[in-house]
Amino acid sequence: MTELHEIKREIEVLSEQRSELWTQLSQGFDATVSTELKEIDARLNLLWDEHRAVKARLRFGDREKIIKRARTEERLLRAA
Repeated sequence: MTELHEIKREIEVLSEQRSELWTQLSQGFDATVSTELKEIDARLNLLWDEHRAVKARLRFGDREKIIKRARTEERLLRAA
């Protein structure tokens, strides 16, 4: 659960930074601020993907085990 907590915390920190950068960008265009915003957005997208994956793993279990179990069930159905 700490992993999920850490991901959420990093998302919060980056979101705050992004908000500050948008404020700076509203004052006037700055290429470095724009580049930094793109990097933060990319990192946030990765963090949200990771957040969803961790939540799914916590709720449903390990992906590999689920796939293995489904393949086993499929073989049993074909054999019957």
